[in-house]
Amino acid sequence: MGRTISELGLLYLAPFALYLVYLIARRVYILSFDHWTRTVIATLSLAGLALVLACLLLTGFFAERHEGAYAPAHIENGKLVGGEIQ
Repeated sequence: MGRTISELGLLYLAPFALYLVYLIARRVYILSFDHWTRTVIATLSLAGLALVLACLLLTGFFAERHEGAYAPAHIENGKLVGGEIQ
């Protein structure tokens, strides 16, 4: 679960990183308030949310589905056997 949240968080931050690269390429001072207006931050936030939403939808539509019943972990002959889908 933590990996999924961190991946989605990085995907959300991707537009901000691209904007930083753009500012660095233009050789401007990246911490100036002139470059981080409310409109820019709102646009980058919406772009990040759109990326996260698209990723979640695509994962939901195209993720591998397992069919069958789940057999939980159990002990056979003194050995732990992991859970599996049968």
